[in-house]
Amino acid sequence: MNRWTLTACALVAACAPLAGAQQVEVEEFTLDNGMKFLLCPRHDQPNSIAAGWLAKVGSANERPGITGVSHFFEHMMFKGTETIGTSNAVADRRIIDQLAAIRDSLLDLQMHVQYPRWKAGEIDDPWDAANDTPEMADLRQQMRDLQEEQREITVKDEFDQVYTEMGGSQMNAFTSEDVTFYFITVPSNKFELWAWMESDRLGDSVFREFYSERDVVHEERRLRTESTPTGKFQEQFDSMFWMSSPYNWPVIGWTSDLNSYTRADAEAYYDTYYRPNNLVGVIVGDFEPAYIKPVIQRYFSRLQAGATPPPVVTLEMEQQAEMRMYAEGDLQPQVEIRYHAVPFGHKDGYALEVLTELLNGRTGRLYKNLVEGKEIASSAFAGQDQRKYAGAFSFSAETKGDATPEQLEDAWYEVIGDLQKNLVPERELEKVKNGIAADSYRRLQNNFFLMIQLGYAEAIGSWKEINEGPRKLQEVTPEQIREVANKYFKKTNRSVAIYTRSEDAAPVDPELAGLDPQLQGMVRQAIAQIAAETDAAALADNLAQMEARKDQMPPQFQPAMEIIAKKARERLEELQAAGN
Repeated sequence: MNRWTLTACALVAACAPLAGAQQVEVEEFTLDNGMKFLLCPRHDQPNSIAAGWLAKVGSANERPGITGVSHFFEHMMFKGTETIGTSNAVADRRIIDQLAAIRDSLLDLQMHVQYPRWKAGEIDDPWDAANDTPEMADLRQQMRDLQEEQREITVKDEFDQVYTEMGGSQMNAFTSEDVTFYFITVPSNKFELWAWMESDRLGDSVFREFYSERDVVHEERRLRTESTPTGKFQEQFDSMFWMSSPYNWPVIGWTSDLNSYTRADAEAYYDTYYRPNNLVGVIVGDFEPAYIKPVIQRYFSRLQAGATPPPVVTLEMEQQAEMRMYAEGDLQPQVEIRYHAVPFGHKDGYALEVLTELLNGRTGRLYKNLVEGKEIASSAFAGQDQRKYAGAFSFSAETKGDATPEQLEDAWYEVIGDLQKNLVPERELEKVKNGIAADSYRRLQNNFFLMIQLGYAEAIGSWKEINEGPRKLQEVTPEQIREVANKYFKKTNRSVAIYTRSEDAAPVDPELAGLDPQLQGMVRQAIAQIAAETDAAALADNLAQMEARKDQMPPQFQPAMEIIAKKARERLEELQAAGN
């Protein structure tokens, strides 16, 4: 899969405030096995259906030892079944079983030989193959031989090929802390194909290339986290901020866990969270419910329900003192100040959301104060992150000229201090609410983005929030804004990250200088993934998909999208010139 288009488009939609200036008509349809479907027929985009399904599972459902397994399944679910993805299912199954047995033997040596050697100081990394014992080296060679044998009978990307040949497009997936979401756009007359394909991989995924795919995830981690200016610092900051909740570890997982969980661990996890009673299908587009409901019944009723997955019970402990982190890197000096806030659906979330809109944009208080007024920031941004079990509110800004992160921090306290003392003028509040309503309406016009919003909301609360949330946002009062500003923006509730530029850092990319720090990270990640792309056809297809969606993006994301598209075109020219 090509993930940079997902980074640039789908996650923006998923993380945006929920839309809904108009009422969205959704029919709930639940099978006997517990799988729920949200059906939203809309005929303004003829012969096209945005279809997806999600598992109510993400990194928050993991535990130390298997962190990253939810994201790993996102990879595994595209590897096919006994029907799709192999030219010899019998041989494929034999190889899969042999690989599992050898890997278990190798892991036993890793735990009982290499870990003690590492703890004794004999080797610096228990997972580095350069430190292998002769027995371990032999096992690795056996695995390589079997993997090569499997490659000869593997039909690469057949799952994608079947869809593409039948007119499907935009197939992808993402994993967050609370949900794993799989989606595609198909012609209306190919809905039955979608139902067969998706129910088949839910009921018969074989987790092909289980061990070799870990290398792909390690590379993704390197591009996303370790090779970006703030990636590894953000990971550390997150772990400092989330003290007790399972949001403490990264979605992609800790490196040692990526290496160590077994196929048996993965299968047990899959059997717990990928049963139909923990799944939701979302269908938006040009269809008639009377036609597709029997199709859904025919194919997805084949799935067997499981036990109710265990709940997440560990809550975030109340922070008792301010926490601070200082880091140096190849970056423009910047600051992030983060506060513990509220989960999705909490009554205070609406006032906090309106507060973010008061702060953001070229007419917002941050721009007027830090960018235009004091001229100490090239960008400044505030955002609310409402997850299923907890939430956060953050301010981030990047310095301009000779300004320091500490000056940005002080300026933030001035801005928020005014909101804590004084009521927001009604005229300013009304203008912000009008903007919220307009943005919400625009985000509902595209079937694909609506499908993402419906599914994500259902996973962490209820899809009905798309209809109910906008009304609650419009009801927010100046008194409520002042109340939440005082309730959450306290010194004892905040964590501060100060980033300064190291002396040996490379020059800052001037194209990114005008973006807020949060968007800069997203853009750098996408650029790194584009630079690693070697398939010109895949790159061209993803570029076309992204440009087709750009008009549906909120205005604040447009500059970031333009930079990503430019870098994609430049890389495409390089590949075409090289004959790729």
